Amino acid sequence: MKRLILFFLLLSLSTVLFAQKQEIAKKGLNFGPLPAIAYDADKGFQYGAILMIYDYGDGHNYPNYDNKTYLEYSRFTKGSQLIQVHYDDKELIPNTRWSTALKINLDKAFDFYGFNGYGSFYDYDRIVEGKEGGAFGFTPFYRMKKNDISFKSDFIGAISQNLKWEAGVFVRSYRIGEIDYASINKGKDEASAYPENMPTLYSLYRIAGVISEEEADGGISSGLRLGMVYDSRDKEGAPTKGIWAEGHITAALPYISKIPYYRYSFTWRQYFRLIPGDVLTLAYRINYEGNFGNKAPFYALPYMTAMGEKNDADGMGGYNTTRGIMRTRVVGLDMSAYTVELRWRPIKFTLWNQNIGIGLSAFSDGCMATRSIDTKGLSLLNSFNVLGTEKDSPHVTFGAGARFIMNENFIVAAEYGAPFTHFMKNSPLYNQDGAGAFYINLGYTF
Repeated sequence: MKRLILFFLLLSLSTVLFAQKQEIAKKGLNFGPLPAIAYDADKGFQYGAILMIYDYGDGHNYPNYDNKTYLEYSRFTKGSQLIQVHYDDKELIPNTRWSTALKINLDKAFDFYGFNGYGSFYDYDRIVEGKEGGAFGFTPFYRMKKNDISFKSDFIGAISQNLKWEAGVFVRSYRIGEIDYASINKGKDEASAYPENMPTLYSLYRIAGVISEEEADGGISSGLRLGMVYDSRDKEGAPTKGIWAEGHITAALPYISKIPYYRYSFTWRQYFRLIPGDVLTLAYRINYEGNFGNKAPFYALPYMTAMGEKNDADGMGGYNTTRGIMRTRVVGLDMSAYTVELRWRPIKFTLWNQNIGIGLSAFSDGCMATRSIDTKGLSLLNSFNVLGTEKDSPHVTFGAGARFIMNENFIVAAEYGAPFTHFMKNSPLYNQDGAGAFYINLGYTF
């Protein structure tokens, strides 16, 4: 054991010395093309292309960039499509950062697990049976069709060195409905196809009145966002020290939104440099998403709010919020989440005039619905076994991953997360968050 500890200490020390000697200050344009390849058992294989263009200018901001362009086009073998265009500029407007984005997500099998976390029962055995072909080749009970087109434009200006104001406008169009059975079951024999007269959880929520007819088919949300941010990070792409804290208010305004609503969000992120030279960093994030009042359309709730270069993250659950449980597993009027992550970069070198690093990480994520949505109408439909616990409790996961890091900003991640409930075989919460998930994505989650 002592030899193993000594080996890691020497490896970390050599990395520090090597990194200090080899670091190159990047200038001008840097291109990061990447194939978009992933797999989802219900949506099929993802295939497409991503192009990230970084402009470092004369290099005075490195490792931060002057501006960045992100382009993506992806398709899934079951028909879903994703198109994204992001632009983030720190130099165009004096003392102001401007970020704008267009995202088109045409999803034929979007996740819907009900409201209030464990307050909605997740039938894990049903899904396993469907995937194995014992009942249906595809079991879309926890799916719905969701076409989501969003545009935003945000401005961030300096108040002092670390304190900044945020202001932005957003327009988001949601088109929601039952999934297209013919498309989903394409290529399957009649015996394995999911019958069209079988309900989904989304349809049961509509029948019970938990999802009102006014919001059931989606609509347009548009309005303003205002916020404040404190940012003392040493760098943005892969920070190793500092604080990044934000508070936002979102107002989907009357007349331009089908259903007006008002929400708030607070996120605190902090980074501790345990070993210098980007070798070992401890990072954590605490987030709270809340609603003013008791009314908000269900399609506007399952997100972690983001201003600036990032889009709102699908959650709670999934890669950006709680790795290892299903996307949107936890939906409530108010929600909280945390992440604790240890980041180690044992390898760092230069190749073809690029700064390259290999990173490893270990993490624990968690989330919870802290204020519930009224689901009393579901008691009339409990023969479908859709009700869970009376109140939600923390959904906790743990996992590990690896990253390829180029020039501190172009980062490719591969991670696996597993929920604690998967190992609680004698608990009523056993497999209520699924059995774990593997992700291939870009960047750090924060």
